[in-house]
Order: sequence, then C-alpha cells, then structure tokens
Amino acid sequence: MIPTLEWTPEGVRFLDQTRLPLEESYVLATSYQQVADVIVTMVVRGAPAIGVSAAMGLALGIKDSPATTVPALNADFQTMCQTMAATRPTAVNLFWAIERMKNRFAQLASRTGATSASVRTGLIAEAQRMYDEDIEACRRMGAHGASLLPASGGVLTHCNAGALATCGYGTALGVIRSAVEQGHQLHVYADETRPFLQGARLTAWELMHDGIPTTVLCDNMAGSLMRRGRIQAVIVGADRIAANGDVANKIGTYQVAILAKEHGIPFFVAAPWSTIDLKTPTGDAIPIEQRAETEVTHHAGKQLTPHGVGIENPAFDVTPAKYVTAIITERGVLRPPYSDSLHELEAAGVASR
Repeated sequence: MIPTLEWTPEGVRFLDQTRLPLEESYVLATSYQQVADVIVTMVVRGAPAIGVSAAMGLALGIKDSPATTVPALNADFQTMCQTMAATRPTAVNLFWAIERMKNRFAQLASRTGATSASVRTGLIAEAQRMYDEDIEACRRMGAHGASLLPASGGVLTHCNAGALATCGYGTALGVIRSAVEQGHQLHVYADETRPFLQGARLTAWELMHDGIPTTVLCDNMAGSLMRRGRIQAVIVGADRIAANGDVANKIGTYQVAILAKEHGIPFFVAAPWSTIDLKTPTGDAIPIEQRAETEVTHHAGKQLTPHGVGIENPAFDVTPAKYVTAIITERGVLRPPYSDSLHELEAAGVASR
C-alpha cells in the first residue's frame, strides 16, 4: 500500500506528490485550511483521494473547533464546508464527501443528548470509514475489471488513476494490478500527461514500485503506437461521470479516446460510484477547472514560453459516452447505453440498502 494520506493524532499526513518521483516526502496538515491548500496545490490529487482528504479536513476542523455547543459547532462546520468546496470544482467526489459529512453531522446532532464532543467523535469516525471504504472499492473495481484487459499486450493509460489518486490500490491502475495478479502479461504505456506530468512522474513511479513493466510516452505518441499494434486496450480514471456516461478526466483523455475508437481499441473508464453524478445530465454541464498559467509557462522553475504569450490551461476535458467501451465501478461493469445502465445500477444499489 502506497501511503497517499493518513489520519494521525497530529493531523492529516500526505505523501507530497509534487515532489515525486525523485523525492518521497510528506506534508502534515494540522488544520482544515491546510488540508484545503494541500488539495489546491495538488500535494494530493485524484478524485477519490480528494474526496477522502476533504472529509478528513472537515473532521480535523471539527476536532479543533473551539465551539462548546452543537449549534456553534455547526456554524463552524458550515464555514469549513464552504472552504473545502472551493478547492477544485470538477471532481464530484469532493462534493460527495462534503455532502456525506453534512448528512452525518445532521444525524449525530439530532440524537437525544447529542454534545459537541459526540459529534466530533462521530465525524472523525466517518472520515476514517470513508478511507477504508475507498480502498475496498478499488479492490472490488479491480476484480470486476481485470477480465476486460488482454491476457497479454500493451495497455495505455493517461494521467494517474492509481494508488496515488486514491487511498490505496487505485482505479484504472487497480484494474491493471488485479489483472497482473491474475497472471495477465501486461506492459503499461503511460502518457506523460502534460502539463503537470502525472503519468511521467506518478504512474511510472508507482507501477515501477510494483514491478509492472512500464514505458512513458509523450502525449503525442499514442496514435503512432496504436497504428503499429502496440496498444491492445486503454484504461483511464475519471473525475466526474455524467448521467449519460460522458466522462470528465484529465485533459488529453478525449483525444486518446478518439484515437482508440479509430484503431478499434477498447476504451475503459474505472471509477468509484462516488464519481457518478446522476444530477448532471451530460458532460456539457460539468464545470472544468482552469489552473494557473505558470503550470504551462514554467517547468521546474524555468520559463519555457515567450513573455506575454496567451495560455490555456484547462485541467480536464470531457469524453463523450459514445467513445467509452465500458465503465468499471465497485458495483460492477456498465455497458452502453449508459443513460440506462447507470440508473439501473443506482436503483439496484438503493434497493439493497
């Protein structure tokens, strides 16, 4: 298990992903504001990890609040939720986690004899429960999706949807891990994923950590390798999946999906159910985060572009559902039409509760 984040008595401890792959160091966030900053600066990243980080940040804020009554604690809590919600707009897991913590606060506060201490204890336990659930969901996802990957051959992935993007094991890389554990002979091709290089820095680091053969590609090489028969499947993660199956993922995913379609290569998306957003009808309604120009203009402190040139830096793009072969979740594998299969699986989940 790669220790992406961890609740400790002192605060929330994060593996600093901005310093990988050459330096393995950790950041200790001792306030909810510091957790929010860790999310914004991408010390921690990946939709599932962002969600659990936000929950732990709220639990940390509640733990340290000076409020002595439940109403006063609730006032503090609402402020904390607003701060956390402003960190990164695209990953729906963030808002799912905040809403879950809000619901848990309301449940705890409504109990007979509820105190600020009992609410604090309950919210800390809820955040830790979400951490455990994320790891278990990733393992189930891997078990569901492994058979979709080839028995041998090349698998392309974009960005990092591995242990580093979750609380452990990973979504897309979790499926790859599970397939390898079952005996599949896979070679992973990791797109660099510019401009933040999550593929080159993070995916390559964690797959090599596990001994899985890995080759890093510049983002503009994928089509060439597909044409030469080097890629048998593509698998990526997601930050939000709309009700019709449109997928928001790291910028560059859309063009990979088009290339895969052109070459007859299956394109899989692996994501926990918390990434499904049935309230958003299509990908056109998904907010796309715009990040700082300096992520494009500079690398490792060195300027790469002319002064004054225009810069576009959207963090995500949307891949239409028609390019997605299957969506892999901890509840099972979904096939088109996703407007039907997503709602059917949601209904089945509600009925089983």
